[in-house]
Amino acid sequence: MNGKLKAKKPYDIFVLVVMFILAVLFAFPLYWIITGSFKDAAAINAVQPEWFPHNPTMDNYVRLMAKPAFRWLFNAVFISVMSMALTCITAAMAGYALAKKRFVGQKTLFTLLICAMALPKQVVLVPLLKEMSFLGLHDNMWAVILPTVGWPFGIFLLKQFSEGIPTEMLEAVRIDGAGEVQTFTTIVLPMIKPGIGALAIFTFISTWNDYFLQLIMLNSSKVLTISLGIAKLQAEMSNDFGLIMAGAALGAIPIVAIFLMFQKYFTQGITMGAVKG
Repeated sequence: MNGKLKAKKPYDIFVLVVMFILAVLFAFPLYWIITGSFKDAAAINAVQPEWFPHNPTMDNYVRLMAKPAFRWLFNAVFISVMSMALTCITAAMAGYALAKKRFVGQKTLFTLLICAMALPKQVVLVPLLKEMSFLGLHDNMWAVILPTVGWPFGIFLLKQFSEGIPTEMLEAVRIDGAGEVQTFTTIVLPMIKPGIGALAIFTFISTWNDYFLQLIMLNSSKVLTISLGIAKLQAEMSNDFGLIMAGAALGAIPIVAIFLMFQKYFTQGITMGAVKG
């Protein structure tokens, strides 16, 4: 037994070293953006890079505040949070219905759902744009939110979690007189909470990074997101790297915050999914 433990130690050390190196490599761009946002133009463009700002300055953020940066950030957060909340609610209900209800066309509906998961988003952009224009939502933040609500992957993910709910438990609750709403809120939601947490992170990040849909649907400055705003700054001030890095650093805050908030559920969701697979 001791021999096996000793044999594992070099492997564990090797894994930790590799994970540490990968973590540093993935975190370095974020570190460079944050530190660069506190440098002046001379330090950013210096031949010898400053790994840490010797003379930190807030000038980039002061100039960024002169732009509607907070408005762009609010728009991006509003779109991502509303998409996350609505997607989790609809996906939880649809996933539960597909997993535990029996109705005509159930298998056909699930097959169409799987086919929709394989459909590239670019294929539906033109009809989606026409639909939003017909509804009078073009150049409106809801034109980015509503297409995300029926995300097929979210329904599929929470259907798999709902499959693990014991049918006997649901029948017992119904015998005790609980209605569908009470059954869903008191039994189903607590049991699929890890899946909802994982879906919340996936939806938030996917919506936040969906630059192409935002570019197609949003035009006026008052509804731009932080991604579009940074791109606009980059087009107008291509050599002002300090200002661009300040905008990128500001835009990274919500992503980091949402991941830290849902990290526990995200880890549980991935682990449970791996065990089920």
